[in-house]
Amino acid sequence: MKLSLTKKRNEMFYAYLFLVPNLIGFLVFTFFPVVASLLLSFIKYRVITLSWPLDIEFIGLTHFIKLLGFHRETAGIVANDPLFWKFLWNTAYLMCGIPAGMAGSLMLAIVLNRKQKGIVFFRTLFFLPSMCLTVAVALLWVWIYNFDYGILNTFIRGIGDLFNFNLEGVHWLSAEWIKLSMIIACFWTFLGGHNMILYLAALQNIPKALYEAADIDGATKAQKFWAVTWPMISPTTFFISIMSIIGGFQGGFMFAYIFARGGPHQASTTLMYYIFNNFFEWNNFGYACCIAWFMFVLIFAVTIFNWRFGGKLVHYS
Repeated sequence: MKLSLTKKRNEMFYAYLFLVPNLIGFLVFTFFPVVASLLLSFIKYRVITLSWPLDIEFIGLTHFIKLLGFHRETAGIVANDPLFWKFLWNTAYLMCGIPAGMAGSLMLAIVLNRKQKGIVFFRTLFFLPSMCLTVAVALLWVWIYNFDYGILNTFIRGIGDLFNFNLEGVHWLSAEWIKLSMIIACFWTFLGGHNMILYLAALQNIPKALYEAADIDGATKAQKFWAVTWPMISPTTFFISIMSIIGGFQGGFMFAYIFARGGPHQASTTLMYYIFNNFFEWNNFGYACCIAWFMFVLIFAVTIFNWRFGGKLVHYS
């Protein structure tokens, strides 16, 4: 009995010993930074010099009041930080591309879900853009969107010359078009990415007997999709939608930075870019952490809402 207890203790000791590196990494790079960011959101702290003591001032909820509050002026009620609401709108606008991206990934997965010679090559080919560095992809799209020699405007001018129309092209990186340009670039980059792989796995797990029963009933391809395919992949769609919304709130920074440094006229600045500016450019550490915590609460609330109401549309059997 004592030998078995000793052996069990030794096993537990070595198990915890192997867990220590991961635990240290979690504490140092996740837990402590999260706690520090929460504390920073309640203080005013600017790194100007490294002199001691540090220039720290506790200001309570001042950052949150500035972020979410409003005040009255002669022109009416005005936000304390109108830039925040503008950037929140920019973020929400860019997230409008999520449904199109999900639909495109599903259609691509359906096309690639067939037993055909060379199909693995095409699956790999469509997946490759999502594995490339986002910086490299963004630089490629900057060249594509260039007004003078970009391939997109060159194509538009060629169409105009073909039909004798005077088409000069589009200023894709202007304030009017840059949001749509970012949506198109993200759509192309992640069309064949992880969402396509998840949909492909879901399609391959659908029992063939369901399609055979639908064929016996004389169902068309459209009827089989809506009666068999769509319900059976609904758990995957639900998961992808939640992860895409979370990623949408946190995304857009790299394309905004490479395309126009958040411009023109802050038209491509997202919440993540606003956090970056406050933290790294303006040294407003506390305010940056305040925005980050607001994003956390917002993402958490939207996720709970989706889980509460969207989960009713999922078919698990």
